[in-house]
Formats: sequence, C-alpha cells, structure tokens
Amino acid sequence: INAEYMGEEIRISSEIMPKTIAILGIGNVGTTIASSLLAHGHTVIAAARDPSSKSVAEAKAKLPALQVASVAEGIRAADFVFLTTPFEQAVAAVTAAGSALDGKILIDCTNPIKFVPGKGLAHGLDSVQGGSELVQAANPRALVVKAYSTIGVENMADPNYPGYGAAKPLMPIVGDSAEAKQAVTALLAPLGWDVADAGPVSSSLHLEHMTLLWITLARGPAGVGTHATWALLNKTS
Repeated sequence: INAEYMGEEIRISSEIMPKTIAILGIGNVGTTIASSLLAHGHTVIAAARDPSSKSVAEAKAKLPALQVASVAEGIRAADFVFLTTPFEQAVAAVTAAGSALDGKILIDCTNPIKFVPGKGLAHGLDSVQGGSELVQAANPRALVVKAYSTIGVENMADPNYPGYGAAKPLMPIVGDSAEAKQAVTALLAPLGWDVADAGPVSSSLHLEHMTLLWITLARGPAGVGTHATWALLNKTS
C-alpha cells in the first residue's frame, strides 16, 4: 500500500487479498515472519544488499517460495516492508534504502536492547526514546509502524494457542499514521493476532519495555518459557 492509497477506507476482516512483502534483514526473525506470511498466501521477497549472501541462501533453503531481489527492487514491488535487522543496523538499513521507502508502510520489528554488567538487560537507548522514533527519523516519508516487537521469535510463526477459547495473542502496534496502522491490522489479524493500536511512534518505547519484561519472564527465574505470549483480556460486563 503506497501513499496514494492512504485516503481509502481499509476494512479489517478475517481475510485479506494476497500482498507482496519485502523483508529487510532475512535472518532468524525475518525468515520466521516470512514463513507465516507465505503460509497465508502472500508473496515474500528478501530485499537483500547481497542476494548471494549466506543468510539469503539459508532462508531460501528453508522457504523455497521466498523470492530474492535487490533492496531497491524488493521495496519497489512491495505493499509492505518489514524491517527485521538487528536494531544496531536498522537506521543504516533505512538510510541506505533511501527514497525507495517514501510512502511505503515500514513495519519495524527491531528492539534496542543492551546488557549492563551487574544489572542485566536494559533498554538500548537508556529509555530516553523508542527505537522506532529513530527509524522514523531516518526516513520521515516512510509510514513506520512498530510490530512483532513484544515477543520472541519462537512465537512469530504460529500465533495459534489452543485451549484459550476466543482469546488470541496480543500484537500491540504503534505508529503516527492511522491509515498505515489500519493496513497493518488488516494484514496481521488474519494471521491470528489480536492487533491493538497503542498510539503514536513515540509509544514504541513502551513496547520495547514489554520486550524486556517478556525476556525476563520467559528466560528468568519465573521459568515461564519462550512460547509464552501476551493476551488482552477485557471484561465486558
């Protein structure tokens, strides 16, 4: 979905027409998300600086339907672009993509996390601002929406959790464009996520803190396990 379509009403239903998705950063996270999107009939392109790289070859071996293109070609063909590089490479990747990202919905899946000796994990930007704010600043004309940032990669391929009735795992998203967030919701809800709008891109900081808490619960003394996820439960009466 490009900027020229942003004025159109976007309906959210249990189905969505197949889209073309570009992945910037086809590592573990990118490959896992790509597998889910391919399973739901979407076209996925690894938009790679080096289409012959080891990471691209490994992704192709796991996902034969994955297409490969240069960064510019992949982004140009895409309705949505997923940013799944390590956070340390995110701004450089967006900057390098240049004007190809203008008017594109850029789904930021990165998280700034660092290890502080004696304290453990901490926010990589010292909780001063969210990482997605830096991603948005790298290209103000891109429509940045943060998603897939509050859970581990273990939960990204299949959000099906049997035994919980109608409850679905939560996918909070943030971004400054309401239309872009509607489009992302329409893309992700049919995959099985309970997508919730958590505000502007400045609220990405809160999602990143959820990530730190998830890691602490999943891998820390509580022993919750890495297949645990968030859910939004609401009393209606």
